[in-house]
Amino acid sequence: MAYKSLLTVLTDINFAEASIAQGISLASANNGHLDVLSLGVDRSQTGYYYAGANAMVLQETLTRAHEEAGALEKFAESKLESSGVRWGTETGVAQIADLGRHVAQRARFADLVILPKPYGEGHGAELEPTIEAALFEGQTPVLVVPDGSTPLADAKKVSVAWNESAEALVAVRAALPILRAADLVRVVVVDPPTHGPNRSDPGGMLSQFLSRHGVKVEIDVLSKTLPRVSDVIMRHAKDTECEMVVMGAYGHSRFREAILGGATRNILEQAEVPVFMAH
Repeated sequence: MAYKSLLTVLTDINFAEASIAQGISLASANNGHLDVLSLGVDRSQTGYYYAGANAMVLQETLTRAHEEAGALEKFAESKLESSGVRWGTETGVAQIADLGRHVAQRARFADLVILPKPYGEGHGAELEPTIEAALFEGQTPVLVVPDGSTPLADAKKVSVAWNESAEALVAVRAALPILRAADLVRVVVVDPPTHGPNRSDPGGMLSQFLSRHGVKVEIDVLSKTLPRVSDVIMRHAKDTECEMVVMGAYGHSRFREAILGGATRNILEQAEVPVFMAH
């Protein structure tokens, strides 16, 4: 399998370049097609009703969203025209509450969705629901790209955050083209269980599965020496110079993740390298 159909969704021109560059790099490496959806987002409210708004206000917000979508599409086309890859663009306008429907409809028919990091200074509220729509409603893996990151055609060193969960296994299967192309994949297990079938060989069955696919694997079993598991994973990735992290997304409910944090959010907040996620 290769990533033949790639999608990126643009909602903010300040974070568009890294996603487009990564999409072009992967499309070129996989002889694939990159689609770009440029969305003008109405950020003035989160529902479908404007309390007290008159027709002029409604028209002004709609006009501004259309203008933003057009500017995003022009920016994307300026990057794509000389890229040498097959590409297509589309524009649309959405309220934040209705964003997921637009994203999921396109994501369902993509092999991989490439999106900017959702957290950080100046990052809009629409970036997080865009990722969730692709993952949950679109049922498509997502590659989250940090601001200003260098586009990767092939990641030479990849870290897999492994906790035996179904989400982590889905992410590994979806990332196989990337893992096979890597020089080394590190399966990272933090504080493995002291009981259960895998206690004596944490990560062993996954390592065997990957090696049968031609992946070069090492297993790193780590202690939880920092307050959060996500801290351990990201520090290890940095110390071992990994260029990408692969992980399952949202092991708990999204509501609980939003209130309490969770490994998914924590890793995305800290990420300095692309993070490949699936659910």
